[in-house]
Amino acid sequence: MKNFITGASGLLGSYLIRQLLSEGQQVVALYRNGKGNLTNEEADNVEWVRGDIFDVCLLQDVMKDCRRVYHCAGLVSFSPGRAGDLMKINVEGTSNVVNAALETGIEKLVHVSSVAALGRKRNNQVVTENMRWDDQSNPSVYGKTKYLAELEVWRAVAEGLNAVIVNPVIILGKGNWETGSSATFRNAYNEFPWYTEGVSGFVDAYDVANAMVQLMESEIVAERFILSAENWTYRDLFTTMANGFGKRPPHRKVEPWMASLVWRIERVKGMLTGKDPLLTRETADTAQQKVHFDNTKILNALQGFRFRPLAETIHDACQYYLQLESGNKSGK
Repeated sequence: MKNFITGASGLLGSYLIRQLLSEGQQVVALYRNGKGNLTNEEADNVEWVRGDIFDVCLLQDVMKDCRRVYHCAGLVSFSPGRAGDLMKINVEGTSNVVNAALETGIEKLVHVSSVAALGRKRNNQVVTENMRWDDQSNPSVYGKTKYLAELEVWRAVAEGLNAVIVNPVIILGKGNWETGSSATFRNAYNEFPWYTEGVSGFVDAYDVANAMVQLMESEIVAERFILSAENWTYRDLFTTMANGFGKRPPHRKVEPWMASLVWRIERVKGMLTGKDPLLTRETADTAQQKVHFDNTKILNALQGFRFRPLAETIHDACQYYLQLESGNKSGK
């Protein structure tokens, strides 16, 4: 049985490949540049296909030899200047994938969405799968494109595709700490001094991959599931990471007015340099929100499934990044 994975070179894609290989399953992985954070032995056991989700003919050709699809490809950005890329990759790309799955008679598809599609800007609220999109709950273009991508999946479900959607919170794991959510570890290592009292959900990449595989193996279809291990303050998150590195934890609280000033400065810097700003209006607002995510549904749906304690996830990741940094320094 072959499993087709889009976005295979990302953090989650690497964990998913590892999970499937550990169960003796065959993996066909779509990639554009690198092949992810895998060992050479792991990578050698994967059938790699170079391309992207805009090549409709390629998608159909690959899916003809596969029975299951994990759609992990997507763009995460809160930069206003990348609105067009977000719409194309997250919405049009998902449309291409589900259309190819319908055309080739794929057995089942698991789609990786985000809690942003449920509305992350819900201060002092508990977010469940029953939440519906509205522009007030999440004004970011990213959140809107993930919501629209979900609509493409639901449309395909109505046309006969067996599919399940997962909505992860912020994913933590061992990957490239220069990009994505893994960059939070780099910031803690560099003794980033600022913190907020905002609250969000966090989850181990292993748990997300494990839940996806279990959902694929189950008879569950036409459902969505929040994947969140624990709800922590950003202050506790960065403090635990800093302690794991033996670094000074954050000690300066970011007040709302300060965040408002910084995102404006970053926007100007981005316009001058052509680079994505480190902080945007949306991320500044989100960091102040106290949002709790309910994981009850997935725990009830998958017998025996449990999330790994977040403290363990952070400890192991810190050890990994310390070894990586030590190896980089000794190699110079």
